[in-house]
Parts: sequence; C-alpha cells; structure tokens
Amino acid sequence: MTTTSVAPPATTMTGSGLLAENITVTFRSRGRTVTAVDGVTLAVAPGEIVGLVGESGSGKSTVSRVICGLQREYSGTVTYNGAELKPCRSTPEWRTVQMVFQDPYASLDPRYTVRQMLVEVLGHHRIVPRDRYASRCETLMDMVQLPHGFLDRTPARMSGGQRQRIAIARALALEPSVLVADEAVSALDVSVQAEIIRLFAALRDELGLSILFISHDLAVVRNLCDRTAVIHHGVIVEANDTASLFHDPQDDYTKALLRSVPRFSSAFLDSLADD
Repeated sequence: MTTTSVAPPATTMTGSGLLAENITVTFRSRGRTVTAVDGVTLAVAPGEIVGLVGESGSGKSTVSRVICGLQREYSGTVTYNGAELKPCRSTPEWRTVQMVFQDPYASLDPRYTVRQMLVEVLGHHRIVPRDRYASRCETLMDMVQLPHGFLDRTPARMSGGQRQRIAIARALALEPSVLVADEAVSALDVSVQAEIIRLFAALRDELGLSILFISHDLAVVRNLCDRTAVIHHGVIVEANDTASLFHDPQDDYTKALLRSVPRFSSAFLDSLADD
C-alpha cells in the first residue's frame, strides 16, 4: 500500500484552528493490546470543513472522541489556536469543540422539550443571562432553520431530520469554535441528508465555524468538504483538497474505497441541486 505523508496547512501549524497531532489510542482486548489509532495528525483551519473518511472500524470515531474530550486515554496533543485542549478539560475548553452524533434520538432527552434542553445548557454554562434565555432559544431555532414552535416539542414529535437540527442547535448553544459531526447524516433519508448538508455549509459561512465531518459516505464528503483525509486501520493514508483526492487518488486504499462506490449517489446529488 502506498502511503502519502500528511502535513497540516501552514496556517494551522502556526497556531490557528484545530490541530490533533500524533494521536495514538490503544485498548486492551482479550489480553492483548490493540492500536485503534496510530499517530494520526489532523488539522482544521478556521472556517474550514474537513472530511475524515474510512470504513467501519477504521478509527475515525475514536479520533473524533479524542478531539471532543470524550476519549481521555491517548498520547499526542489536541490544540485550538495553539492552546492545548487537555484530556481533562475545563468548562471553557469543553465549549470549544462540540459533537453532533449519528443518532439524535439517542442523544436527546425524550422527557424534555427543546426549550428545556437548551435552557439547561445555557444555564449550566452561563452563556447568557436568565432574562435572555427565551430570545437565545429563538435565535438557535433560526440558526438551524426551524420554526420557534419547535421549542415546545419533545423529540418524539419530530422527524429524524428535525431531531438532528435540534442536536445541532444544542451544540451551537455552547458557542463552539469547532463542530465535530460523527456520521451525522448517515441515519437520514437522502433528501433529508441534503438539507442537513446545506445547513452545515450555511453555519460554516455564517458563523465561521470549523467543522470536522466524519463519514463513510463519499458522495456526502465530496459535496461538503474543502479537504479530506482517508483513515485505514487507524492510520491516515492520504489527505488532500477534496477535488484532487477524488480526481487523482494516490493511495491504493483510497483508490479501492472510491472504486467500491458504484454510483456517486445520483439521488443525493440531485437533491443537493434541488432547492
């Protein structure tokens, strides 16, 4: 297998944006040590969307958990704008990077209305004064393009796409600099996927967010991400700007990954073109 060296952009190396550097994660399984992630370096510049793609079990979700502070046992460093985000993070450090999970129904409390969920986050982290909770909740609904009436609904009264928008709103409530979307559209119908992809792109443009977009769906990554890294057996085997990677892959695994997709999701591409 040919392996391409991966260097983060110079702007990120000088301290701007997110940098996960030389991340290694090992687990003990059945009496032996398993390396889930091996020396991964990944950078996301301010206002950039970077895709991380690979098969199930490739290590991409483990990388995301390290970056978000959910996986505390690892070697290497995670920094934002040159300041280290340590495994045990302070409250401000927790706010810097927020995760959007694959299954919004599992990540949302079914007993709470949307308003209650958002107010809980705003109050715990003291994002805004109490007298601004109502207006901030409405602003968050505007950000994810949902009517204000959804604030008084519970997750059971929403579609999958609507629940994912609420999960994004809850992440945005902490005013993060980086969003990590871990298979955030894989459980949705194709037309709904396209809507959420457009939402991520709009949030990047409007808020200047950095987004790490983790997916096994190459069509989605191709249409959303500025740069893409390919992970295989816990190692980044290739990284490039997305157009170049899809047009002229260098690594044997990347070539095989691209060949494994018989269609570049014509239905998905059509839904993106359909506004």
